Amino acid sequence: MRGNNVVGVLFSNVHDDKIRELTERRTIASVPFGGRYRLIDFPLSNMVNSGISKVGVVTKSNFQSLMDHLGSGKAWDLSRKRDGLFFLPPFGKQDQDIANSRIEALESIRHFLETSKEDYVLLSDCDIVCNIPYYDVIEAHIHNQADITAVYQHGIIPQHMSEPTVYSIEENGALRDMLIHPKIDGPCNYGLNMYVINRPLLIELIEDCVSRNMYNFNRDFIQRNMFQYRFYCYEFKGYSKVICSTQDYFQANMDLLNPDVRTQLFQPDKPIYTKVRDDMPAKYGLGSNVNQSLIADGCIIEGEVRNSILFRGVTVAKGAKLKNCVIMQDTSIGADCNLQNVITDKDVVIQDGRSFMGTDTYPVFISKGSIV
Repeated sequence: MRGNNVVGVLFSNVHDDKIRELTERRTIASVPFGGRYRLIDFPLSNMVNSGISKVGVVTKSNFQSLMDHLGSGKAWDLSRKRDGLFFLPPFGKQDQDIANSRIEALESIRHFLETSKEDYVLLSDCDIVCNIPYYDVIEAHIHNQADITAVYQHGIIPQHMSEPTVYSIEENGALRDMLIHPKIDGPCNYGLNMYVINRPLLIELIEDCVSRNMYNFNRDFIQRNMFQYRFYCYEFKGYSKVICSTQDYFQANMDLLNPDVRTQLFQPDKPIYTKVRDDMPAKYGLGSNVNQSLIADGCIIEGEVRNSILFRGVTVAKGAKLKNCVIMQDTSIGADCNLQNVITDKDVVIQDGRSFMGTDTYPVFISKGSIV
């Protein structure tokens, strides 16, 4: 494992515009997921489990909840005197806008990259749920003497994925060709927006792109240079879900009800860490009925819950019926309510007798703090 020679960089705001319902008041990195986690917990835990002890989180806007969640990084063993967790807030020169692309974001943190002593940089978005052994990616990068290594998965391109990249790969893993946003219906090798890059080369390419006024990461940074350097690809064969829309978010939560998915995501030797909230165990009333659901600590269940995800501190009153729902933290469901295919944000109050019906492809969303 060579993670101690790698610095991690996480982009917390890259795809906020794709799920505006959930990112109106937060970054995509801090979107709650799976009953107790945030989306950033997955890539951050993957880095920590791979021995990476220095991680920079690139922020842009709406990052108060992200800072509150991550804190000093203690939950991820990143609260250290040396290295640890770094927040990299937006930096712009006079009369210039805040970074709107990965290249602009990397340019704004160039000082962080230049002062880092690690040989390699691991770049990742925060909108993907998976448990990936980054140390295998790093080892493959070093073994191949690669300049750039991209992580990909073989399968159907997610429907709402923003500007997907498709790789044509040699038998030894070297890149043969790369397409951006192609029209492909069947299985292919699509990128997961995770890269290991030699740190000096990354700084050099950032400077080159900025000097040429080129700011499209896939086209100007990757595709334009793919034959000038040793470019290899690493296949990830486990479960992954890219969160590109509210429907994707809903489906990713529903996937957690599948034991096989939970086994792949939550592994004893590669745990997913998160901020700890001390709370009492869930309480089930005498007339409650819960089936095929994930119930977090602090919940009080008096009604019926089926095939749903309930976050910490949710209250379900007597006579209420929930089916295929994602109910976020500290939400209160009134008596005799009927909810099906519904997502509620945090601190929602649904009054007695209300009924909301969505579909699995178009769930009903209720925004944070609403009283309905």
